[in-house]
Amino acid sequence: MTKTDKNKRSIFVRMDKLATIGLGIISFILGIGLWWFATYVGSTNLPSPIDVVIRCFELAGNGQLFVDIFASMRRVLIGFLLGVSIAVPIGFLMGWYRLARGLIEPWIQFFRVIPPLAIIPLAIVTMGIDETPKIFVIFLAAFLSSVVATFQGVVNVDRTYINAARVLGASDWVIFRSVVVPASTPFILVGFRIGLGSAWATVVAAELIAAQSGLGFRMQQAQLYYDLPTIFVSLVAIGILGLIMDRLVGRADEYLTRWQEKGTA
Repeated sequence: MTKTDKNKRSIFVRMDKLATIGLGIISFILGIGLWWFATYVGSTNLPSPIDVVIRCFELAGNGQLFVDIFASMRRVLIGFLLGVSIAVPIGFLMGWYRLARGLIEPWIQFFRVIPPLAIIPLAIVTMGIDETPKIFVIFLAAFLSSVVATFQGVVNVDRTYINAARVLGASDWVIFRSVVVPASTPFILVGFRIGLGSAWATVVAAELIAAQSGLGFRMQQAQLYYDLPTIFVSLVAIGILGLIMDRLVGRADEYLTRWQEKGTA
C-alpha cells in the first residue's frame, strides 16, 4: 500500500467516525424531542426532560447522586472484574482440553439457564444483606457471559492456523499464546460487553431488594413517594455509566483486534 493510499484510507476512517458521531448526536436530539413531545401531548405522567435535569442538579447538589453512583459502580466493577478474571482462564481451559470441557461445561450450562436474579434471594439468605451477596450475583452474571464467549472463541479458532503452526514446529504453548489467544480475543471482548450489561441489570435488582445506597435503591425509595424525576435520574445515570463502560471495552476491542479485517455496510 502506497503512502497516498494510506492517506486516503486515513481520511475515509476519520470521515466515517465523524459521520458516526453526527448520527449519534442526531439520534440523541430526536430521542429527547420525542420524550418532550410525549410529556406535553400524550396522556402519560412522565416527567419532562427539564424536570429530570432540575432533579439531577438537586441530587448532585446534596451529594446523594454521587454516593449512589459510587456505590453501584463499586459493586459492578468488583463483581465484573472478579467474574471475567476467572471466566477467561476457565473458558480457555474448556476450549483447549476435552477433559476439562466434559467436566466443566455441563455445570456452566446448568447455571447459565438460571437467571442471576433468581439467585439473589438465596444469596441474601446465605450471605447476609451486606455487600457480599450483591457482588456475588454480579460476579455470577459476568462470569457466565464471559466464560461461554471465551469457550466459543477457542473452539472456533480456524484449525488451519493451528495446523500450520504445528508444521512449522511450534509447541502447544506457542500455538496457544500466538494463535489461539489472538484469534479468540474478539469473542472474549464480546463476552465482556454482554457481561457488563448483565452486571448492571443484576446490581440494580440486588439493590432493589437489600441495600442502603445505590441507584437501584434510590429508585425503590423514589417509587414509594411516586417521585418520577428521581427514578428517571437513576435510569439515565445507569444508562450513561453503562454506555461509557461499553465504549471503553469497544475501544479496547478496536486496539486488540486491529489486525482483524472488519467490514462495514
